[in-house]
Amino acid sequence: MGYATQALNILVMLFFLVIGTGAALVLLFYIVDKVQAKDAIRRNYPVIGRFRGVFTKLGEFFRQYFFAMDREEMPFNRAQRDWVYRAGEGVSNTVAFGSTRNLSLPGTPIFMNAAFPPLEEQYAQTAPMVIGPYAKLPYNAKSIFNISGMSYGALSRPAIRALSRGAARAGIWLNTGEGGLSPFHLEGGCDIVFQIGTAKYGVRDEAGNLSDEKLRQIAENPLVRMFELKLAQGAKPGKGGMLPAEKVSAEIAEIRGIPEGKASISPNRHAEIDDWGDLLDTIAHIREVTGKPVGIKTVLGSSDPWVDFFELILHRGAESAPDFITIDGGEGGTGAAPMPLMDLVGMPIREALPRVVDLRDRHGLKERIRIVASGKLVNPGDVAWAVCSGADFVTSGRGFLFSLGCIQALRCNKNTCPTGITTHDPKLQRGLVVEEKEHRVERYAHSVIHEVEMIAHSVGVTEPREMRRRHVRVVQPDGASIPMNRLYPSQDGLGVQAER
Repeated sequence: MGYATQALNILVMLFFLVIGTGAALVLLFYIVDKVQAKDAIRRNYPVIGRFRGVFTKLGEFFRQYFFAMDREEMPFNRAQRDWVYRAGEGVSNTVAFGSTRNLSLPGTPIFMNAAFPPLEEQYAQTAPMVIGPYAKLPYNAKSIFNISGMSYGALSRPAIRALSRGAARAGIWLNTGEGGLSPFHLEGGCDIVFQIGTAKYGVRDEAGNLSDEKLRQIAENPLVRMFELKLAQGAKPGKGGMLPAEKVSAEIAEIRGIPEGKASISPNRHAEIDDWGDLLDTIAHIREVTGKPVGIKTVLGSSDPWVDFFELILHRGAESAPDFITIDGGEGGTGAAPMPLMDLVGMPIREALPRVVDLRDRHGLKERIRIVASGKLVNPGDVAWAVCSGADFVTSGRGFLFSLGCIQALRCNKNTCPTGITTHDPKLQRGLVVEEKEHRVERYAHSVIHEVEMIAHSVGVTEPREMRRRHVRVVQPDGASIPMNRLYPSQDGLGVQAER
């Protein structure tokens, strides 16, 4: 009985200790909140006002799981993410009862099924497409769907390793992003597109200028198939990236060619390129030094200035043209960007892509310049729309992040990514098992390509690149839809309306 009494006394003491400690903390928070001057809510409503900040931070997570409908979230909704997750897992992507998509929203594409689609024995394989016929080593690209530029540094080591291995398994290319070529990009043995950003990471000399010697060294690697000169990206057109000093480890410094432990700020454009002539000269120089195809990546603010670009190409000759042009939409993503640029600058891909395709075709350069579409194109319908619009290839960054397990936690810029994809915290990186995720990358790529082919067959053609704008309708503000070739009627060099 004595032991029971002692135990009871201890429990009572602990209870009052907890109560007393809690009361003391509440009093302390009350005094701190009343005295501080930064937050008016906490000053007027001490202690209770603290919950506002907590709920604000947790709101995005609660909305994702409990409140938002399948098609409501931004930048990607649950339906889009779930499709990628299922594709990556290799499970059925069929749905029941009916579509949850609102087909009356302006801008919604609706593919036009054929009365007599081809039978299975009439299907054709999507043929490889040559990029860079004037380069010493043209690239015979096998896949219409590939991985967009994402740098090592922005992404973690296991994320890059999984993408490299998965890309090799799927037979698709992997763009390095502007952070240079790391051993982890090469690990899987996939085709590589080396991106040259405004800071020239990986191919810069000590002064930050383009180094021919380093270009040759990169080009000597047989896995590096092409070079992409980045003029702008959709998330922050007209703004260079900033790599904080704490992220510039010895390894990152070595790969990028910058001082260790010092912040590195990329210029907002290539300082040596002041006009279209300079751009064509730089493209020609890189192609001559490397012997490989060279293209550009950009975001349209307006298509008008680009008329002069294509006119200059015709003046100089088709061999002066970039081998490909990657069009990124203003809705493109990145690890971190200023909100005004993320939200307000850059033409959306749905408008920009047809304009550039039309300019290329109007100047008779359809077989010379390949068009790559990029910017929030993660599901088969997005990719099929881009091909109908005239894209030769489509690349995705965030789609492949979802295949790695990204949950859209919106923590890319804070080094706290819970899935290990965009963090350099070794504890968080352990959650990303490369040997598992590489298969998800492969399955996602194959699923997209397979279902784009399915859409192509449905509209009456034997393979995706036979799709045209006439095969898709676009919903208008009044709720009715019209064929896309009425919105963007392509013109050939003679001013006669063409199929696209």
